[in-house]
Amino acid sequence: MRTEPPPSSETRAGHRVLVVDDEPDITALVAYHLAKEGYRVTTAANGTEALRSAREERPDLVVLDLMLPGLSGYDILAELRRREETREVGVILLTARKEEPDRIKGLSLGADDYLAKPFSPKELVLRVAAILRRLAAPAVASGGRLAAGPVALDRGAHRVTVNSKEVELTATEFRLLDKLIERRDRVLSRTQLLESVWRAQPDIQTRTVDMHVQRLRSKLGDAGEWIETVRGVGYRFREPAPPPATRRGRA
Repeated sequence: MRTEPPPSSETRAGHRVLVVDDEPDITALVAYHLAKEGYRVTTAANGTEALRSAREERPDLVVLDLMLPGLSGYDILAELRRREETREVGVILLTARKEEPDRIKGLSLGADDYLAKPFSPKELVLRVAAILRRLAAPAVASGGRLAAGPVALDRGAHRVTVNSKEVELTATEFRLLDKLIERRDRVLSRTQLLESVWRAQPDIQTRTVDMHVQRLRSKLGDAGEWIETVRGVGYRFREPAPPPATRRGRA
């Protein structure tokens, strides 16, 4: 089913959004509010429809319910990230599950954000806009290398190494690490990271930052300890201590 938006001169009118949920009322509600904002909306009620629509329609973002008949939202997300043509599509998870491990699993599979049911349609629209702005932002300028401790980041090559061994990061994880190293030894609040990495509205409350930091630390291995939590504030990448001065013995 397709819900066509009214004509709009805004750039968001060109963005395609796929809404996947087996509850017709929720699907209609989400589709209505997104179409009202000028998005081109397509809907699907199950995993098979969702993957077919993603392949044929090539959406810019998918609003994906986790609890679906047949293929779960996790299965669909994993398949979207596996396929070359849908690997970079934005994904917001809708979940009735309150447990943190479920949210961590979704983010670790490559989701950009999650929203717990029941949710505010206005907040959903804001999160969709934030993710699409981030995805449409120009790539990091070529050239430029950052290094701190055992971690080296090459912006031009979009490459990260730890002790000269390459580490594979998602685009969001790369931007997060880039920002932390660039401002190393300075505390960055969750709000600052949301605005600079996710380009989210500052009034949106989400633990997305915490989930991605946890995942980033895991991928960096022992070097993940360089990312310090500043309780009640945010995070910082610890400034490497200068090497000890070489002592010269007396002749």
